[in-house]
Amino acid sequence: MSKSVALRRLQRPVAIALLGGALLGSLPGCVALVAGGAVAGTMAASDRRTFGAQTEDKAIAVKADVRIRNVTGDAGHVNVNAFNRKALVTGEVRDQAMKDAVEREVKAIEGVQSVVNELEIAGPASYTSRSNDALITTKVKASLVDAKDISANSFKVVTERGVVYLMGRVTQMEANRASEIARGVNGVNKVVRVFEYISEEEYKQYQNTPAPAPASQS
Repeated sequence: MSKSVALRRLQRPVAIALLGGALLGSLPGCVALVAGGAVAGTMAASDRRTFGAQTEDKAIAVKADVRIRNVTGDAGHVNVNAFNRKALVTGEVRDQAMKDAVEREVKAIEGVQSVVNELEIAGPASYTSRSNDALITTKVKASLVDAKDISANSFKVVTERGVVYLMGRVTQMEANRASEIARGVNGVNKVVRVFEYISEEEYKQYQNTPAPAPASQS
């Protein structure tokens, strides 16, 4: 069995388990479900970021949450997602001054190399809107897993008000294919690319990297 087929067979059940948790974890007051260590290790190993970048991206999101709350209080709803030290800022804020202040705070976080500010000047999205966004994210991720010609683990999906943001280190071909898949998901109003593009040569290097050995069971 080829590595790509084996990984895809692993991805589908993993996605089903994790994506249900993503629906809950993206809503206020809910606790995200956490997969077992063996599954998490396999998913992390197939990520095209270095382990250092993966760790730093998680730290950026945590630090941003603390900083932004001090800026917006209850007057904004802001989410920060980082991929390979690029920070995507989405959500709603009261005015342009607050939008600019949020961007400055995120840029000041250690490790952040660039910021994509997609904040809307509007009232905070409703619980229903956020629930719908979480569902769209789940469906887009599942559709990427089902695709036969790309690796779902190469993409990060964020949805705000029906707009799907796609992040990842991908080739132009992969970007086009993922965008096409996302646009075909019911409820998606628009797809925005926030990619870091890699060459075909770098892509082939990832394809030739041996898959991680399965964890031993006692």
